[in-house]
Amino acid sequence: MTIGRAPEADVALSWDPEVSRTHALLERVGDRWTLIDDGLSSNGSFVNGARVSGRYRLADGDHMCFGNTVITYREPAQAGFDETVRRTDQPVLVPVTDTQRRILIALCRPVNESAFASPATNRQIADEVFLSVDAVKAHLRVLFDRFEIRDLPQNEKRAKLAATALLNGVLTVRDF
Repeated sequence: MTIGRAPEADVALSWDPEVSRTHALLERVGDRWTLIDDGLSSNGSFVNGARVSGRYRLADGDHMCFGNTVITYREPAQAGFDETVRRTDQPVLVPVTDTQRRILIALCRPVNESAFASPATNRQIADEVFLSVDAVKAHLRVLFDRFEIRDLPQNEKRAKLAATALLNGVLTVRDF
């Protein structure tokens, strides 16, 4: 399957000018799907924030990024396809204070503007929300706990927090 901006692409992302006409391929290999980016695109393809060069075997929940468009890969159900499972409970929204929301917005602003950007630094956040760097660090520690990402390596926490806030609707376009 082709992914691209061209209308004839199997997964057409025609609204995103940063997506190449033919950007990448999805190929079924055995019982798994693989993302293939062999340099077809100008801006590259990313999975969970890392650039793909060649082939990447997808796992349930992987976030693929093409241009400014993020697509979440979901494994097909293994059981019967004719049954629909009814949701029994509503998704749990992570509560955040007004200050934590302002910190999340500042953290995510660069990522929201370009999928290739890194989340804002503590200094950038502090300058935007008028707090000390130590106060920003303290709030981020609480957010890491609330979003249950405290056990990730330090260099992954900020990116995961930004991705989670943007992809799960904690922040919306109106916040920016």
